[in-house]
Amino acid sequence: MAKRTLESFYKTVTPPKSKKLKADEELPLSYSHHSSYPHPIASLPPSLASALASLSGAESKRIANQPHLDLLYFHPLIPAPTARDLFQFLRRELPFYRVQYSIKRGGQTTQINTPRFTTVFGIDATAAFVPASATESESKLGPDVLVPVDVKTRRPIPDNKYQYTPRPIPKCLDQLRQAVEAAVGDGSSYNFCLVNYYATGDDSISYHSDDERFLGPNPSIASISLGAQRDFLMRHKPSQAPGVSNQPLKFSLASGDMVVMRGETQSNWLHSIPKRKGGESQKGRINITFRKAVVPGGTNNYYNYNVGNGTVYRWDEQEGKMRAQSGTKTEEVGS
Repeated sequence: MAKRTLESFYKTVTPPKSKKLKADEELPLSYSHHSSYPHPIASLPPSLASALASLSGAESKRIANQPHLDLLYFHPLIPAPTARDLFQFLRRELPFYRVQYSIKRGGQTTQINTPRFTTVFGIDATAAFVPASATESESKLGPDVLVPVDVKTRRPIPDNKYQYTPRPIPKCLDQLRQAVEAAVGDGSSYNFCLVNYYATGDDSISYHSDDERFLGPNPSIASISLGAQRDFLMRHKPSQAPGVSNQPLKFSLASGDMVVMRGETQSNWLHSIPKRKGGESQKGRINITFRKAVVPGGTNNYYNYNVGNGTVYRWDEQEGKMRAQSGTKTEEVGS
């Protein structure tokens, strides 16, 4: 039996028109700086920032026709011209990593090479980034530097609280976070931004669910696609629940689309981006997910598996490849 598509559940709507970038607005006016960033991260050009600020009126389709499923499907959230410009901007400006880590399977230690580029920003709900001017750290750091503080005491967190140094969400992604929260409109708030870059159709992510305890009960995960169209598959976890189909649900996510998984979805459903041949498989894709971690375990997990101690990569516009930064072992990955 062929995989069912969710496009039949969605009635296409006319997206708001995106303002075309002007040549004199292509270059950013400012940067986000932090000691935890491998390089300053450019802010959005004014036209892109303005386009994102107008997304609150984007229309969505609620999909809840299967047991334990509660999705919002924006088709699209971001109009095509804006999605194209945002994809190119983020691929060019963000630092990425090709994380390696070890796991134990059947008593054997296995080395895992993450089959995509990753990066992450944010901190869990027990802490928050505030300007140094609001703490006793201003004299040493300067008023414009963001420092993490305990949300209860408002004092800087100890250096040994986290395994890795947390990084504030840069302004370019924080503006997108605010736009997503406004578009979702159900009161969801997010303190983490994970970004995956799939260089080609050979990059993938296997079936999994974001049901870790550090996300709290019934988490909301907002997932945005930019760049190449890729299939997004969902299947119910093994269950005897009545009405559950054994066929996966399938989204063909285009650039600018967003799926919000909420309610009991993560506890009962798995999702994946499989490898792909043909179509747009030789083009790059960025996936951005916003979520809320409620305890320090989430901060440690996200930095371990999305940054780690690996090499920093940046997009080389002339070569059309991700390249390792100077002084590290070079790895080239096409498109």
